[in-house]
Amino acid sequence: MLLTPTIAIVGRPNVGKSTLFNRLVGKRQAIVHDMPGVTRDRITGMAEIGEDRQVQMVDTGGLPLGDDPLGLSQQVFLAVEESDLLLFLVDGKQGLTSADEAVWEKLRRTNKPVLLVVNKADTREARDRFGEFYRLGIDRQILISAEHGAGIEDLRAALSHALPEIPDYVQHDAPAIAIVGRPNVGKSSILNKISGQLRSLVSPVAGTTRDPVDTLIERGDKSYLLIDTAGIRRRSQMTGQAEELAVMMARRQIERAQVAVLVIDAAQGVTSSDLAIAGTIWELGRAAVVVMNKWDLLTEESRERLEKSAERLDEILSGPARVNASALSGRGIEKLWTPIDKALAAYNLKLSTGQLNRIFETAIKRVAPPSLSGAHWKLFYTTQVGTAPPTFMLFANRLLPRNHHYRRYLENRLREELHLPGVPVRLVIRKRTES
Repeated sequence: MLLTPTIAIVGRPNVGKSTLFNRLVGKRQAIVHDMPGVTRDRITGMAEIGEDRQVQMVDTGGLPLGDDPLGLSQQVFLAVEESDLLLFLVDGKQGLTSADEAVWEKLRRTNKPVLLVVNKADTREARDRFGEFYRLGIDRQILISAEHGAGIEDLRAALSHALPEIPDYVQHDAPAIAIVGRPNVGKSSILNKISGQLRSLVSPVAGTTRDPVDTLIERGDKSYLLIDTAGIRRRSQMTGQAEELAVMMARRQIERAQVAVLVIDAAQGVTSSDLAIAGTIWELGRAAVVVMNKWDLLTEESRERLEKSAERLDEILSGPARVNASALSGRGIEKLWTPIDKALAAYNLKLSTGQLNRIFETAIKRVAPPSLSGAHWKLFYTTQVGTAPPTFMLFANRLLPRNHHYRRYLENRLREELHLPGVPVRLVIRKRTES
């Protein structure tokens, strides 16, 4: 399984990093301002650099060369450590400066692959001074204009070529299960209980788990690869470089899994951070099972509060199976395996075309299709085109917008008929004429 490559845009302040980031991801996501240091936290987004190839771009704040009261350098080097390739951006209009040389001296020590990008190709100064930057000793160098788009397609091609070969993770026949959640909700304790051995360090200190830990276990004739991930916490709550780096890597561990077991601290209820993690699971198209840990600590009143706070979680993950448990005592942990097995089976579900079309015919008879552009939406036929998650192609006389209520209705009916709680369903609609 190949993970999505990560590319960090780095450089001194005010050379156009956020402008380039916005250009590559195709939307105005990063704040662009002439004042140096506007970008303080890392901003990430997905960018296409070739046909069917995406990368995760990271916009960073400018590397300060003097005092650093805001800790910007730490933020930048966290992004550098996580990344597979660096875009070292410089201002071609100003030419090579001592500040650029100082930044490169810091970046060079990381031994990360680097592509030097000279900005402001729309100016004569940048074109004339392009050769100055070869003094840095970076072989791969390209001239662009982040603001006007000149050279961007060449840059995309250069990125595709410059990315190092990223090795696949070692493949197991066993399905991968990622145990995810905020720090200190009991993820490692749950892993220890279900694996039957002290595999992960358990500590009351939030963020103890720095790196993902894989545990291959067998239950009867079945095998599972359990992935314990570092706790995910909000950026405003992060402390310490190691924990923050682990947070950035957690998304990659979810990418590796087929099922994500989201651990919630039942005593605290479902928080906004829990909802953000749930959104990441769903965005990446992974099946979900929810564990309400520390269930034994709840009173009747706190259980009612928990149920209310869990409503939004159920919406995001489309009604996932839920297990009430206590990692400390082991209560309820054994019950986790049944929903995991069901989620795995549903995630890899394969249907015959006949069975699938009968389900859609029944759904359409129950609720009539909407009128679009003066004509009723009409489904001709559908077929399954993929699994993990189940993906279906619908051929119809009209397209349905991604957030259209009828598309959601069809997804929900399919999920109900096939018993797919907590499992994403992908509908790809193709327009064709009636023959």
